[in-house]
Amino acid sequence: MTATQTRFRPDRQLTVRMLVTMFLLGLLYIAFIAALVALFKSWILVVVIAAGLLAAQYWYSDKIALFAMHAHEVSAQEQPRLHGVVDRLCAKADMPKPRIAISHMDMPNAFATGRNADHAVLCVTTGLLRRLETEELEGVLAHELSHVAHRDVAVITIASFLGVLAGLLVRFAFYSELFGGRRNDQNTALLLALIMTVSVVVYVISFLLIRALSRYRELAADRAAAILTARPSALASALTKVSGDIARIPTEDLRTAQPFNAFFFTPALGDGATLYNLFSTHPTLERRLAQLAKISVQLGEPA
Repeated sequence: MTATQTRFRPDRQLTVRMLVTMFLLGLLYIAFIAALVALFKSWILVVVIAAGLLAAQYWYSDKIALFAMHAHEVSAQEQPRLHGVVDRLCAKADMPKPRIAISHMDMPNAFATGRNADHAVLCVTTGLLRRLETEELEGVLAHELSHVAHRDVAVITIASFLGVLAGLLVRFAFYSELFGGRRNDQNTALLLALIMTVSVVVYVISFLLIRALSRYRELAADRAAAILTARPSALASALTKVSGDIARIPTEDLRTAQPFNAFFFTPALGDGATLYNLFSTHPTLERRLAQLAKISVQLGEPA
């Protein structure tokens, strides 16, 4: 869970946070599996369902994300500027080049996904390419590549699986109670209520753990990108520009993209976002800019 195989700066605090998050989620798995066994009364069925969903999310997360964002892979001939920037960054970071994809959305954003550096895909929207200068684009793409190098993309993908599974089980228990309540005896109704309660608790805890990890990993990616490119000001400029433009994107488009907020460069949130610090997948813009300003001073970057 480190970036020691690349030239991206390792982040031990990020590694520790990922390990702690996975450990705590592992404890939740134990309670959750017990609830599943109580519901289905079959260890085999539980293992098949859980393993199948986890495998699908882990092995096909890149394809799922690209499909949901209406993105497609592009060649160097189709996007020479984008491929050129990624080529330079990968050479500088000494890491494998990911597959490159484009999403034809006006919302300016980018994300990286995939289970490891050899199976990663880097996706940018046409809105991002249209708005950013090359140095700003380099900062954003370095940020996304650092997620791959630090392997936190895979950790977030695995961690989010528990929340997805809990959410599915809540719906299953709810509809079972709603449509089958009259046919169920009292013990079955109590069991469904207990499972729904456990599922809700698991979902809430995993939700908060993932978001706490996600906020820190964004700061870690900003730091790593700023140091690799030696241009914190370019990344800060991109952050300011993208965050301001996202607020002007139609609400309907933002809602479509919000399920992937944990993977985005900046969250798809409008001006009406509330409870930001606790529930957001990203730290505040002010905190990110302050960190980049500090790094700029440390690197002695000219104004």
